Amino acid sequence: MECKKEQNLKRCPCSYPNCPRKGICCECLNTHLVKGELPACCFSKEAEKSYDRSIENFIREQRGL
Repeated sequence: MECKKEQNLKRCPCSYPNCPRKGICCECLNTHLVKGELPACCFSKEAEKSYDRSIENFIREQRGL
């Protein structure tokens, strides 16, 4: 499967300035899952800016806590 990096970059919400995986969703997802995290695209803009990509933070946000 061919990577559609340019298309992905148009909708990638990651605000980390030097992310080497920006637009390469398969690498981004794998990197975060290995760390017990979720990628930026799983969070609201406000939650993403905290750089807390933990699953616990995702659950808190979904519950509105």
